[in-house]
Amino acid sequence: MIDTVADDMPTAAPAPARKLLDKHILPAWSLAMPILGAIAIVISLAKMGSFGVAAAGLILIGAVVAAVHHAEVVAHRVGEPFGTLVLAVAVTVIEVSLIISLMTSGGGDAATLARDTVFAAIMIILNGIVGICLLVGGVRHHEQAFGLKGVSAALCVLAAMATLSLILPNYTLSAAGPFFTTSQLIFTACVSLALYATFVLIQTVRHRDYFLPAGDTGEDEDSHAEPPTNAQALVAFGMLVLALISVVLLAKALAPTLEAAVLGAGLPIALVGVAIAALVLAPESLAAVNAARRNRLQTSLNLALGSALATIGLTIPSVAIASLYLELPIALGIDAREITLLALSMIVAVLSLGTGRTTVLQGVVHLLIFATFLFTTIVP
Repeated sequence: MIDTVADDMPTAAPAPARKLLDKHILPAWSLAMPILGAIAIVISLAKMGSFGVAAAGLILIGAVVAAVHHAEVVAHRVGEPFGTLVLAVAVTVIEVSLIISLMTSGGGDAATLARDTVFAAIMIILNGIVGICLLVGGVRHHEQAFGLKGVSAALCVLAAMATLSLILPNYTLSAAGPFFTTSQLIFTACVSLALYATFVLIQTVRHRDYFLPAGDTGEDEDSHAEPPTNAQALVAFGMLVLALISVVLLAKALAPTLEAAVLGAGLPIALVGVAIAALVLAPESLAAVNAARRNRLQTSLNLALGSALATIGLTIPSVAIASLYLELPIALGIDAREITLLALSMIVAVLSLGTGRTTVLQGVVHLLIFATFLFTTIVP
């Protein structure tokens, strides 16, 4: 009798028995693009003439999209706010590797490479990514809400780290120019790391509720979907790491071509650093915009501001250690034009994100500041 009833029951497998490579959770293209990226790196595809450069560029774009997908799978499994830390920390680790490799290879101005990359990343995140998220969310949902406590905490830490790392070097007396002495560099690196570690502790343990979405709005179907299994999340995490490595190494391989094109057009070489920073941050950008489009602005801001904090809190200490170990000079102080843009960006961020609600207006303001940053980089 029991066997007869069992035979008549539906044959759907329980959740733990779902296929590892579920086409909805881990579609074939998301697995193929990181692998193609690795192959392109191994065979040096970007050095195979114009066709190779074009193919490497397309694979790079595919790897970026795949990284976003796998990051969302992992984030769905671990939940907020831990999920938003996955992509931020992973991208920052790869970004540090890229900066150090370019510093040791002598690409561009090695002394200012870290400074230019960090400043460009902050401007891209604080104005470009945040601006697009607020604009996309405002156009679709008119007005969006988020937790003010978490955003205020992130902006407070970001203002302190950016000022101590990028502005203070211009005004110290022990070393001339935009440089720290060895002891000052070590102290600033320790302060940046301590600030970031404290923020992560607050975000994930002590005041985790500050960074959680206020509630489901009905727009985000993923929040109600069944989470991936541990095995699926593990595969997604591995593919995320492979995709991020592919993005950065392909970007590095394509950098000489980009540099030659920029110089050939008579443009400032600083644009190369902006372009590479934009490529490295592309996965986080797409993930943040997708969240804003689904009316999950809290997740978007967690991604964006968390990335900005990780950019300083992890990149500056890592590059400082590398510069001391390799005996490479490192200039951290930004010039007056960049100080003005950074100060304006921080003030506008505090004002636009200071009420807990946003519209398209705030998005437009941030994007126009970002456009000003790009324009003044091209026309200093």
